[in-house]
Amino acid sequence: MSATRLLVLGVVRMYGRAHGYQVRRELLTWSADKWANVAPGSIYHALKKMAKENLLEEVPDDAGEGGGPDRTAYQLTPDGETEFQVLLAKSLSEADESTQGSYRLVAGITFLTVLPRERAISLLEHQLTQLRGRRANAAHLLAGHGKEWGQPAHVDELYRLWVTMIDGMLGWLEGLVSRLKSGEYVMADDPGTAFGEPGAAR
Repeated sequence: MSATRLLVLGVVRMYGRAHGYQVRRELLTWSADKWANVAPGSIYHALKKMAKENLLEEVPDDAGEGGGPDRTAYQLTPDGETEFQVLLAKSLSEADESTQGSYRLVAGITFLTVLPRERAISLLEHQLTQLRGRRANAAHLLAGHGKEWGQPAHVDELYRLWVTMIDGMLGWLEGLVSRLKSGEYVMADDPGTAFGEPGAAR
């Protein structure tokens, strides 16, 4: 799963219907090319690919809508809504410390507020459980339990780095869960319009 796929579905969903250049403009306005590695060309590719997969459908263009040359508009199909919800849940619940995993996580955080509060908390707590397990494993190795493999002594620095990075993620996630539990942010089941919900686009 790519961050681009989730972000493109999320933007089209937010607009209700959107042209490719609208999606591109929105994501570049968010600087998603920097924090989620979204290449502008990949946005159009994702739209066309997901249309072929029946996740998006082309819809009649309203004359003058969008103010640009791209006249193909898209909206989510029911399968597209399901895909969006599945990708969002995975991005928030799966602990993945790879670069691609980081991109998916930040894409998920972008659309965190389209979820009901308890659902968001549950997904993030699932990721916390995984991270705590990984930290315990790294700490076990750092305590010298990898020495029987004949590893060089300096490899301990890798375990220290791993523990430090996980501790940073744990602290941030625990703080986010705490903030959600205390009522911060407008979520999908709160009064008002949550960011990312259909109709929330500027």
